[in-house]
Amino acid sequence: MPQLTASNLVREIDRLNKNVAYNYLDPSNTGLIKIERVQLPEGPVIIKRWKPADGATEATASHASISKEQIWRLANALVPDQPINVDRLFAGSYNTRSVLETLLVHTPMFHYCYPGRIQMTGGEPVIKQGHKHIIYTPDNVHKSGVSSRIDTDIVISEGSVETFDALSITDPSGIGEITGIDADIKRTHALMQIALYNIGKQFDYRTWVAQNDKGIIYNGKRIIEYEGIIQSLSNEPLLKAHADAIKAALLIDCIWFKNGRLMPAVIEVEHSTGVRSGLTRMKAFHDLFPPFPTNYVIVAPDEDRNKVVQEANLLQFKELKTKFMPYSAVNELYSLCRRRNIRGINQEFLDSFMEPVVAA
Repeated sequence: MPQLTASNLVREIDRLNKNVAYNYLDPSNTGLIKIERVQLPEGPVIIKRWKPADGATEATASHASISKEQIWRLANALVPDQPINVDRLFAGSYNTRSVLETLLVHTPMFHYCYPGRIQMTGGEPVIKQGHKHIIYTPDNVHKSGVSSRIDTDIVISEGSVETFDALSITDPSGIGEITGIDADIKRTHALMQIALYNIGKQFDYRTWVAQNDKGIIYNGKRIIEYEGIIQSLSNEPLLKAHADAIKAALLIDCIWFKNGRLMPAVIEVEHSTGVRSGLTRMKAFHDLFPPFPTNYVIVAPDEDRNKVVQEANLLQFKELKTKFMPYSAVNELYSLCRRRNIRGINQEFLDSFMEPVVAA
């Protein structure tokens, strides 16, 4: 079955009755939603929302927009008959995420459900009551304009990162595997770098991994030995004439290059060292390299979004126009690449996984 697109979702929403006010899926949210305008083929979708319990009316409600980027991000994550947690997908970003969820579930091919979730208790997996998910069910439709719950025996593992087999992390001196209190932190950081490398490979990007992370061992060999990993920035066509920029880039966690002419993203993974250190490294590189179109991206835990927004908007960093890619988005994109073996994807697709966080 072809992968869903933003056009598919927008078309279904456009078919909903625009003279009706819809209730949110979450019964604790007593607000109402009304579709005002749908821009075909890919959005945005303009809506009004208000809470009668607070004395608000449709006449006093302001307009809000479900962006094309937001719709694409959800479309890219949807797989038939597989539940998806919309809040988790968007990592708390996009204040219209519950509106998009609600409208889709009122279309015929979407239901909502409560899959079980695996929780580790005393070292043993226990299945607990799950959170609300939506599920795309093309072979099980319901009446348009109503929301429909469906039962499922699917159980969701809610871990934040993918599991990579045979991953060990060696210290910079090469003495051996890291142990002790920092092991989990370093392992998570390495998992993100490996995921970014695999994502880049799917996009036909060549990847630079920070000089001090060459000791990562993945599936029995050093990451530097993998196809598509850049051995030396001095040989990279875009950088070879800029020695100072090369020095500034050596410790940046991940840089993607393509065709010797493009640099799709400069990425810092911030798991424990603080957002500012990553922004500082990227800013130093930015200032030493001639103006060039790229994305400066902070990859960090979903719960660190507010910290990223605050730091990225400091005056000394605003020029970077930083984007935030939460761990959940990295995990989602990596999983999609692995399941679908996607090809021919453009920059706009990649951008839908990165949230601009710097105010204009």
